Order: sequence, then structure tokens, then C-alpha cells
Amino acid sequence: PDVIPSLLTLGLNDVMTYDKASKPGSPNGSIRFSSEISRPENKGLVGALNLVEEAKKEIDSNSKGGPISYSDLIQYAAQSAIKQTFLASAIRKCGGNVEKGNLLYTAYGSNGQWGLFERNFGRADTQEPDPEGRVPQWDKASVQEMKDKFSAVGFGPRQLAVMSGFLGPDQIATETLLATDPEVLPWVQKYQRSRETVSETDYEVDLITTLTKLSGLGQYINYEAYTYSVKKVD
Repeated sequence: PDVIPSLLTLGLNDVMTYDKASKPGSPNGSIRFSSEISRPENKGLVGALNLVEEAKKEIDSNSKGGPISYSDLIQYAAQSAIKQTFLASAIRKCGGNVEKGNLLYTAYGSNGQWGLFERNFGRADTQEPDPEGRVPQWDKASVQEMKDKFSAVGFGPRQLAVMSGFLGPDQIATETLLATDPEVLPWVQKYQRSRETVSETDYEVDLITTLTKLSGLGQYINYEAYTYSVKKVD
């Protein structure tokens, strides 16, 4: 659980080098390079990247369809981390009862909303770091700086608010800051109210939708990337 916020930020920061106007940058795995992961905005993310590296070795050693790309795996890790936060919330609402929490999430949760995200595998890895200066230091950025960055990739206050859990280890502190902006405030309040409900529908569905769109920015998805031939049985 301690690495979950870092996995979320790792996934976001790999995306946020994208610029809608100039196009270069995307969720392309560039954050794996030492010269990029060592940038100020990526401080504290080495542990999350190491976890991704370990998972990649395990997956690649058992894959029949070739090695998984860093760009796919980093986004998949963020997705897995989000699912854990959704499940943990359901368990808390059941008084810490894991079995009941799992049933609640299965019955009312958003697991079925991940279909499009899970079809978008086949991103290509870049072979060099993305340009510097495109990703804010989220813990030091003003709300306006965050809004400007989200605008640069084609998103607005709504998406900024729903991605609050990706902007640092303390989601409540981030939301408190975001709520000082009159354009972001209504969305922060909407998602906070949603998280208090049994199903969290508005929050979870909007978060899944936003991550799905972000994780494909600037990428061509090769849907046959991991296909392999199956021997015919006579």
C-alpha cells in the first residue's frame, strides 16, 4: 500500500511529457531512463520504478508474446494501484471486513468500466528521455500551474480534480489546495461526496475514463503487439 501513491504519480508523469500543441512526449516509458527519473518532479518515484522493473522481468520470462513494453506496464501498474484504492475503500465501508468489502466492490464497484483501458495494450517504448520542463513538481505547483499543465494535454478542471490522488501522497491535502480555485472547487466537492457513497460511481467512473484517455495520448496502439502463433494440433 505504501507504494500506491508513487505508482500513480509514476504513471501520470510518464504521460505528462505530452504536449497537445507540439505532440512529442506521451506515455512512452521514457521515465525509465536515469536522466528522467532523477528530475525534481520525479523525486521519490525510484521505488515504484524498481517495482515495475521487477514485474517486467517476471512477465517477460513467462511471456509467449514477447517482452511487455515499459509504457504498457507503467500504465497497467497505475491501473492496478487505483483498483487497490477502490477495493480498500469498499473494505473500510464494511468495517474492515475483507470478505464483505470484496463482495461490495464486486456488486457495486466499477470493475466493469475498465474494458477500453484494458484493450489499449501495445504502446511503443521510446528510446530516449522526453524533453525536460514539461512536468510540474506537483507538491510545489500552484493550482494555476496544475490547470495549465492539464490544459496543455487537452484536459480541464474536472479531470484535474478527479486525478487528485495522482498528484502526491496525501490526496486530502491536494484536494484542499485544489478547492481554493473556484473552477476546480465544484469538482472536488462532487468527487468527495461520491467517495462517501456506497458505490463511489461518479468518482470511480470519471477517474477510469480520465486515466484511459491520458494513457493513450500521443500513442499508436499496436493491438497485435503481444500476439503469437499457436501450433496446430494434428
